[in-house]
Amino acid sequence: MELFVELVKIILPSTLVLYGMYLTVKAFLSKDFDNKLVKLKSQYTETTLPLRLQAYERMTLFLERITPNNLLIRLNDPSFKVGEFQEFLLHEIRQEYNHNLSQQIYMSDEAWQQVKTAMDNMIALINDAASESDKNDSSLQLVKRIFGRMIDNQDDVTGNALRFLKQEVRNYF
Repeated sequence: MELFVELVKIILPSTLVLYGMYLTVKAFLSKDFDNKLVKLKSQYTETTLPLRLQAYERMTLFLERITPNNLLIRLNDPSFKVGEFQEFLLHEIRQEYNHNLSQQIYMSDEAWQQVKTAMDNMIALINDAASESDKNDSSLQLVKRIFGRMIDNQDDVTGNALRFLKQEVRNYF
């Protein structure tokens, strides 16, 4: 019995010391892990933030380029007929879009959907205006119809997407 008491006197304090060391080491390793995780996230942010901002910049440029005011003034050529100009506009929009497809991996799903919706709305606006025009009319007739539809509907085809992109970028800062 006396041997048992002596063993308890030795084992109990050593067990308490061992448990205390375990808690100390666990806390130290946990804090070290958290510090490394913060450092890793910081490095990740330093790498990806510029890429994300560049993606938002490129998509903002895309939306500005397909805004009717910019697109029609930049590409209008009076020698085109309505049908030719419609095809030319749609080709330019799709080419610009395809050039920027890879940017979606750096953007939120909602932001990318806004960009796609703006592009689809612009294509629909061009197609609707072209369907109301004679295919042999001058491209100026198509331009007038597009601007007329925008004024009648008070439609800002790319404005919502631009505002959404700007708001998301503001959230980073």
